[in-house]
Amino acid sequence: MTDPLHAELLQLAREAARRAGELLRDGRPADLAVAATKSSPIDVVTEMDIAAEKLITTLIAGRRPEDGFLGEEGASTEGTSGIRWVIDPLDGTVNYLYGLPTWAVSIAAEQDGETVVGAVAAPMRGEAYHAVRGGGAWATGAWDGERRLTCRPAPPLDQALVSTGFNYVAEVRTHQAGVAQRLIPLLRDIRRGGSAAVDLCDVAAGRLDGYYERGLHPWDLAAGDLIAREAGALTGGRPGERPSWDLTVAAGPGVFEPLQRLLEDFGAWHD
Repeated sequence: MTDPLHAELLQLAREAARRAGELLRDGRPADLAVAATKSSPIDVVTEMDIAAEKLITTLIAGRRPEDGFLGEEGASTEGTSGIRWVIDPLDGTVNYLYGLPTWAVSIAAEQDGETVVGAVAAPMRGEAYHAVRGGGAWATGAWDGERRLTCRPAPPLDQALVSTGFNYVAEVRTHQAGVAQRLIPLLRDIRRGGSAAVDLCDVAAGRLDGYYERGLHPWDLAAGDLIAREAGALTGGRPGERPSWDLTVAAGPGVFEPLQRLLEDFGAWHD
């Protein structure tokens, strides 16, 4: 049975993700502009990222004023309740800027440093995903009601479909391309969707056998990592480590370890 606090956090996370997703989907201006850049001139922030984060933090703070925040677009407060919200108001900003559908709102709640709730809304797919620690991973979409998510049975690695992402700093991206070049002959194929949150949910939903990426921030992966794990996937970073900036790997059992081992051998964790 779900802890009442966790149930409350989940309901709030899902509501905030849904409302921010609707704002982003319905409020996208035809002349959407770049408001700022982050790690490089092509790593952009739009005016809608900022508006979506404000919506999320205002909604959550209005209901739970003692909680802390860590948000991609600058929301950062400590809080006093032991709960911290980790927010990516628009994961896949470049896709959004170009009118591509693979983007999402990602919201996680941590309790004493451990992620206990995750919600990801992907409005252009008409889907939303959520999980509570220990309660499984679930999705809503074109089907009736909620659907429980389960990662795919593990194929041999040479039949695995794996997704990745590339950094916006040119030198890092060049190294990542070299790693992908070495991996491609050993896999069924590689995909590059452009949203870490969506990729992690696709592992959970059995649409991918695995996913890896270097350079993810906590807000990129907090919700999706929990959703993938609750769907039966394994997640981690370098061998024996948790997902981090150095490396994030998520895959079904049977794919995770050989994929992680190859990534370590190929130096996927450094520039």
